[in-house]
Parts: sequence; structure tokens; C-alpha cells
Amino acid sequence: MKQVLAPSAHPRTGPQDTSPWPTVLRGAATLAAAMGVGRFAYTPIMPLMHAQAGMSDSLGASLATANYVGYLAGALLGIAAPALLRSRVALRAGLMVLAASLALMPLAREGGVWWGIRLVAGAASALVFMIATVAMLAGLAAHAEHMTGWAFGGVGAGIALSGLTVVAVQQAGSWQTAWFACAVLTVLLTAVAWKLVPRGATTKAPATPARAERPRTRRWFTALLASYLLEGIGYIIAGTFLVAALQQGAPGWIGSGAWIVVGLAALPSCALWMRLARRMSRPALLTISLSLQAIGIALPALSGGSVPALAAAVLFGATFMGVSSMSLAIGTHLRIPRAIALLTTGYSLGQILGPLLAAPLLRHGYHDALLLGAALVLGAALAAAACCIRFPHHHAPAP
Repeated sequence: MKQVLAPSAHPRTGPQDTSPWPTVLRGAATLAAAMGVGRFAYTPIMPLMHAQAGMSDSLGASLATANYVGYLAGALLGIAAPALLRSRVALRAGLMVLAASLALMPLAREGGVWWGIRLVAGAASALVFMIATVAMLAGLAAHAEHMTGWAFGGVGAGIALSGLTVVAVQQAGSWQTAWFACAVLTVLLTAVAWKLVPRGATTKAPATPARAERPRTRRWFTALLASYLLEGIGYIIAGTFLVAALQQGAPGWIGSGAWIVVGLAALPSCALWMRLARRMSRPALLTISLSLQAIGIALPALSGGSVPALAAAVLFGATFMGVSSMSLAIGTHLRIPRAIALLTTGYSLGQILGPLLAAPLLRHGYHDALLLGAALVLGAALAAAACCIRFPHHHAPAP
């Protein structure tokens, strides 16, 4: 799929001339709260909970799984009740639930309570993410495609901000202080996102392809779905354990600040991948990005020190959001019914399986788990490469 929306040659007054930046800023703040902090603040806080709260490796993996189960439940709720995706009340309620869940984590002392809190947080994250995505796609439909990419960069901004917050408080604070600080950060981001207006998408669906071509598109979609499922498993292993692994193998600020580097690399990544998609096919770009991600995940397991750690953080941050955006774009281009729902479900299932598969490998550190994640992402790259074979680029609208 290739859609490049150029500015109109004949300026007009009215809604078409409205600046996209308020929508970009509010959408980015929403995604920063829902994903960058609400979901992923746990990644830099987890080593503190191991060291200070006595949390076991198996419980750490279980809490990650709880969040991903909740995310899947939230995604299914959005599919079953699509009216929620246009509800301002649901958006604001989800943001407040996220802030509350972060504040409740340090007040609990039992693993079962933590599990329930992270489950609810995952469901709220998914719902807020879907509402924000619908709002941004509709609100930015009349503007250049890369504007949406910058809005999705809010995920990277949230990761960087949560990483900075945890690094700042861990010098003199505890794991409880880190959770409270992230709750405050979510409240601040919610204030910026408060006026985001949920609305239905305004872009027209592409015409139905010829019946004779439908079996071929199913074949490509099967490869894409397999790729996205494997990516969900491998990426979440790295997303959960990468910081802890880097802290073991890299000295000084790189270990503790790795999550900040991941977020900063993710911030511009979607906009940059969207620009590259004007010159190369998305299946080829998807294969490249997955291959780079596999290298980044494997680096800390193969080599210690500052340079591999920094390269791993940059490669992971620069690819994981681009992989998601390109996979969903390819699924839409293939015009399979409910493609986005199917891909999101596969990705969510992968995120549930990832920590469970990695847990038995954590007895001797994180290296084996990272190698497993890298192997699965490499498998995702091979599946994506199958989409490159005689891919129907002629179906895409002309730029």
C-alpha cells in the first residue's frame, strides 16, 4: 500500500487548512502514555524490583505476560465494541486507569496483586492505543503521510521519558518511587492528550480486487501473518529483558540508560520508514528492518561492552515501531477482510508466548533468552521475504 497525500495546489479555507500539529502532539502524548509509559515503564523498573523487592525471574516474566494478556483482551474489546473507538469518555477513562495502575504497583506487595494490576493496565493500553490510532488517521488524513509517522513517534518519546524518569529516581529512590514517578508522568501526558478528539476514519476503503487474484493475496497474507506472529514473540522477549541484559554486560550509564536510547531511536523511526517506502517496496523494507532487529537483539548475547550494548539499543528502537506500521500497511494493501484485526491478534498472542518461552532460559542470565528472541525475529524476516516474491505492487494506488 502506498498513499502519499500531497498538499493541495489551491489553498482553501476551512478544516482542510487546520494545522496538523495539535493532532500530532495530542496523539503522540496519548501513545506516549498508553505505550511508552503504561506498557513499557516496567522494562527499566524490572531490574530494580529484582534487586530491591526480591522479585524472582519467573515472576518478572509472569508480570510481563499479564500485561500482554490484558492487551489482547483490550484489543478484542475494541473489535467487539467498535463504538468505543470513537468515544472520548473511553479514551479519557483509559488514560486515568493507566495512571492509577502505575500508582498502585508500589502499594502492593504480592505477586498476584501485581499480576492483576498489570493485566488491567494492558487492557487500558490497548483500548487507548486503538482510539488514538483511529483519531490520528482521521485527523491527519488530509496531510502528508509522514505526519502520522511523527504522531506514532510518541511511543518512542514515552519510552525515552519513562527511561529518563527511572534513571533519575533510582539514584536516590527505590522501585516504589520509580512507579510513582511514572504515574505522575502519565498524568502530565494525559493533560496534553485530553483534547484529542476520537472520530471515525474518513478515508475510503480501496476497491475490492478481482476475484481471480484473491487466492494469491491469501498466500502472501499467510506469510505476513506468520512473520508478524514470530515478530511478536521475538520482539517482546527483547522488549522485556533487553535492559536487564545490558545492565549485566555494559558498565556505567549505557546499561542504565539503554531504554532511553531505545526510545530516542524509536521517536523518528516511523516517519523515516514511511519516507523510505516511497522508494522501496514495503515487503523488502520489512525484511530489512526485521533482519536489523534480529542483529540488535543478538548483539548483547554475543559480545559484551559498551559498543554492542549501544548498537543493540539503537537497532531495536529504530525497527520495532517501523515493523508494526509496515506490517499493518502490507496487510491493508492485500485487502484481506479484517486484516488489521487478524494481524493484531497474532501479534498479541506472540507477546503472550514470548515471556513464557523465555522464562525457562533465565536461570543462567538473559543471553539464551535474547538468542531465542533473535532467532524468532530472523524467522520473521524469512517469512517477510516470502512476501517479496511477485508481490502485487500494481494494486497500490499511484503516489
